[in-house]
Amino acid sequence: MADLFENPMGLEGFEFVEFAAPERGQLEDVFSALGFTEVAKHRSKEVTLWRQGDINFIINYEPKTPAAYFTEEHGPCACGMAFRVRDSQAAYNRALEMGAQPIDVPTGPMELRLPAIKGIGGAPLYLIDRYTDGNSIYDIDFIWHEGVDRRPEGCGFKVIDHLTHNVYRGRMDFWSTFYETFFNFREIRYFDIKGEYTGLVSRAMTAPDGLIRIPLNEEKHGGSGQIEEYLMQYNGEGIQHIAFSCDDLLGCWDKLKANGVPFMSPPPDAYYDMLDERLPGHGEPVSELKKRGILLDGSTEEGDPRLLLQIFSETQIGPIFFEFIQRKKDEGFGEGNFKALFESIERDQVARGVIGQKADEAKAS
Repeated sequence: MADLFENPMGLEGFEFVEFAAPERGQLEDVFSALGFTEVAKHRSKEVTLWRQGDINFIINYEPKTPAAYFTEEHGPCACGMAFRVRDSQAAYNRALEMGAQPIDVPTGPMELRLPAIKGIGGAPLYLIDRYTDGNSIYDIDFIWHEGVDRRPEGCGFKVIDHLTHNVYRGRMDFWSTFYETFFNFREIRYFDIKGEYTGLVSRAMTAPDGLIRIPLNEEKHGGSGQIEEYLMQYNGEGIQHIAFSCDDLLGCWDKLKANGVPFMSPPPDAYYDMLDERLPGHGEPVSELKKRGILLDGSTEEGDPRLLLQIFSETQIGPIFFEFIQRKKDEGFGEGNFKALFESIERDQVARGVIGQKADEAKAS
């Protein structure tokens, strides 16, 4: 993909997301249900590579590492992520010259030293220039499992479309400046969402390559909104959800459902009753979308449908959940669905007693 604007760090998409947990076995079943397969193990560390399509997840149980320290603080977590770059050393040197904080990730003999800077929540943000088949970091530092497809189809998801950060109130400017300064990200969407009790502000950032997209979420008001609940449960800022893209969301949903993946509460029936009015001529099977709780957004102006299908899992790793999407020429984030999603999460919070009763009591007093 051609760069959308100047790309001084040579970004070329997501390489991996790294996960950790206090105990072994807390992540593997989740990844398997999502369609991932363990395809390789690190030569000298308690680290494994899980893959689906071109999506790489790392599980890191190695003690006395940034991952181990991160999980001590956050519990089951996304403890790091990696960007693909054209020249990792040049990108790393540039980041340090501009004031980024380096993170030293321990390595053993004959292992690659992966350059990393301090990212969201203090987690490592790796810069990787070895990602082609046969010359990747996995070909050097990992041992591939015998008889396992190195690029399993899984449930049919191809790439990481985007991932979000939840940040403390007043910190959105800090993190947007972080991505703008070091990586030349640009803001492409801004949302101001209000539910019955709470609200959030979201600023969607995209990299010059158009492949790395990171919406930043901040609680709009005081109280016990979903961003605040995440920050309290996670004990800090971090990745809230990770979105996978596919070519057939209906079929992918069926596979996820068969694997036992739990989904967030669907929107009310009225949401689907209004789809034809909101998106006339969209051409999607509303009854099939409704049966699965899949949301539809985009535009159909001038007879040129540009659509986005999306659905979300329940929280799977601590307060982290997953999003599943299919893009049909729409490059947004489901702006028309944001309120429906927000209200769905808020209804769950009300059902669990996190908000609602307390807010009503406050109004009455």
